[in-house]
This record gives sequence, structure tokens and C-alpha cells, in this order.
Amino acid sequence: MDKWMIVIISWPIAYLMLKYRRAVKEFTGDIGFAERIFGMGGTNMFIIIFAMLVFILSLMYALGTIQTIFKTVLGPFFGA
Repeated sequence: MDKWMIVIISWPIAYLMLKYRRAVKEFTGDIGFAERIFGMGGTNMFIIIFAMLVFILSLMYALGTIQTIFKTVLGPFFGA
């Protein structure tokens, strides 16, 4: 049940970040590395990418995909 609480909390956060990205940008200001990497408007692009990652990674966590990936990739290093 605790995994689905992450989804219940993070999906609305991701949605609100996408919906109010202008307000988020005004609150944070320009993000220097995002402006350098993505060019003009890079902060808005970073906010969009970050919100999408929050959405996708929370779903992967709830379904157990991230745990499987970590166990497969990092398991041999930790003897699991």
C-alpha cells in the first residue's frame, strides 16, 4: 500500500508542475545549467522533463520495476 501512496502523492505533483510551470519558473528563476544545455527557454524544458521523470519513476517504483532493475544491475556487486 505504501508504494501506491507514492503514486497518489507524486502524480498530482507532476501534473501541477506541468500545469503551473510558469509559476514554478518565476519561483525558482532561471536554472543556469538548463539554459546552457537546452538554450533559451531551457528552464521550462527542464521543468517539463523533471515532471515527466517524477511521473514515470513513481509508476516504476509502484510496479516494482525499479527494484528489479537495481537488483539485476547492482546485485552482483553486493552479493544479492
